[in-house]
Amino acid sequence: MSNRREQSMDQMLRSETEKLLKNPMNRKSFLSKTGKVAGLALGMTLANQFNGLKVEASPQFTNYPFQLGVTSGDPLADSVVLWTRLAPEPLNGGGMPNYNVPVQWEIAEDEKFHKVLDQGTEVARPELGHSVHVEVFGLKPNRKYYYRFKSGNETSPIGKTKTLPAPGDKLSKLTFAFASCQQFEHGYYTAYRHMAEEDLDLVIHLGDYIYEYGPNEYVAKTGNVRTHSGPEIITLDDYRNRLAQYKSDKDLQAAHAAFPWIVTWDDHEVENNYADEIPERGQSVEDFIQRRANAYQAYYEHMPLRKSSIPHGPDMNLYRRFTYGDLVEFNVLDTRQYRDNQANGDGIKAPSRESMDPNRSLLGAEQEQWLLEGLGRSQTQWNVLAQQIFFNQLNFDTNGDVKYNMDAWDGYSASRDRIIDFISENQVENLVVLTGDVHASWAGDIKKSYNGPNSEILGSEFVGTSITSGGDGADKRKDTDAILTENPHIKFFNDYRGYVSCTITREKWMAEYKVVPYVSQPGAPIHTRATFEIKNNQPGLHLKKDKPLSTKIQKSNEVEGERIEAQDKAHEKQAKKKEQKIRSN
Repeated sequence: MSNRREQSMDQMLRSETEKLLKNPMNRKSFLSKTGKVAGLALGMTLANQFNGLKVEASPQFTNYPFQLGVTSGDPLADSVVLWTRLAPEPLNGGGMPNYNVPVQWEIAEDEKFHKVLDQGTEVARPELGHSVHVEVFGLKPNRKYYYRFKSGNETSPIGKTKTLPAPGDKLSKLTFAFASCQQFEHGYYTAYRHMAEEDLDLVIHLGDYIYEYGPNEYVAKTGNVRTHSGPEIITLDDYRNRLAQYKSDKDLQAAHAAFPWIVTWDDHEVENNYADEIPERGQSVEDFIQRRANAYQAYYEHMPLRKSSIPHGPDMNLYRRFTYGDLVEFNVLDTRQYRDNQANGDGIKAPSRESMDPNRSLLGAEQEQWLLEGLGRSQTQWNVLAQQIFFNQLNFDTNGDVKYNMDAWDGYSASRDRIIDFISENQVENLVVLTGDVHASWAGDIKKSYNGPNSEILGSEFVGTSITSGGDGADKRKDTDAILTENPHIKFFNDYRGYVSCTITREKWMAEYKVVPYVSQPGAPIHTRATFEIKNNQPGLHLKKDKPLSTKIQKSNEVEGERIEAQDKAHEKQAKKKEQKIRSN
């Protein structure tokens, strides 16, 4: 880029910043204006490839630079994103000097790279944490490929990826796994090691890839076994270091290298239970908007996302759609960035006029319209919502009253009703919702109405347990039997950690709940706790396998509300630390 253009963009950025500082604003205005300024700043970074910095063609690294491994993602029929980040000192901001570094990449048909199909060079820049996102095009549909990176004299591990089938191709089978909620302190990522050994076409991550808490603020019921590096994360460097700590885990790296990933976030990638520009507690909106921008940029830097997801300040486009031939279409949602604030002060509360307000939205008007239009014109046999929070109605009160989780779809019942009504009226077939968030396995049928046992079944929801969050599990909780009795459309619950592995064919959908008996130590075996089947064009779950872990805890003394209480306690610890810091100053 010429010096004249650099000066022009710099002047534009200064002008917008001055306007922001001079003019009083409300919340929405502040979000819009700060997003414009931060977006311009990042736009300068991306438009100006070298930004006047030195390009070190033959870098010398203090340590191995590919310590965060490699991954691929956002597959298309002719394209995939290849990712890595140069980080010789992962927990020290990456440990890279403030200059640009060329990174060579290559993609091949074979693991020994005898048949290299394409290669090139990307520039790893300090403005994006020396991360690399290569969008490779010209690939063949439904093919496996191998890839690697090189910088200086160092070569990355080898990754394996796979493209989507061509649109409309008649497919016989797809296999994938989905996972969520991996609090680093709560346990070891053994489940990912087992996942990496499966024969999958892709992995979907439904959020809570990291947690924002400082060391031992959020404590698992069975105790923490690892420790977060650094305090509660706020700044861009904080979020980079936290993501680097999580991605340094070798079991997670193995799963990342084995398959292409499709990712979306929930709340802990920024902060617990935030809603659009509204923080949880104890922050000004202005401070939170900057924190959100920091978190979004770091998330992009560490995920295999396309340039279409580059954040613009505190805004980032993450909802998108992936179509596997004529078999299945995944609608990947963002239930955090556009939502109205939680009703009734959040928590597990009785429904109210506020929570049922038809003007409230969980997805935001634009995303909701995008979803409905996509479902309406879908030509695939199976239609999937890959999203974060409990979709089905779930009454937690076992004493004859009604209490819902205000952070879930129950707290935005009008949003759910609009989707359910559309599915019913337009006869959307074979609907499956994939969910994370709640640190336990559930499975249930989605009903046209939850007020009667004979209401039509429109689809099913598979809720995956956490990878580690919550610590060691049990077969069920103290209140499980009573909750299942209160919610007859819910067919299954389990409280061990793990993930869900799915096989989709033209005849049926098979979901296997894979669990480990413990996460407090490494090396746990994997166990298929339950298997469910959905038959083509016959809505409703069928339990095919139900095999408890006979040698482990059958029932814990925990109840659902304790998961929320543990995070409330974490917030109290954070508040006390902030008070002490203010007093010491």
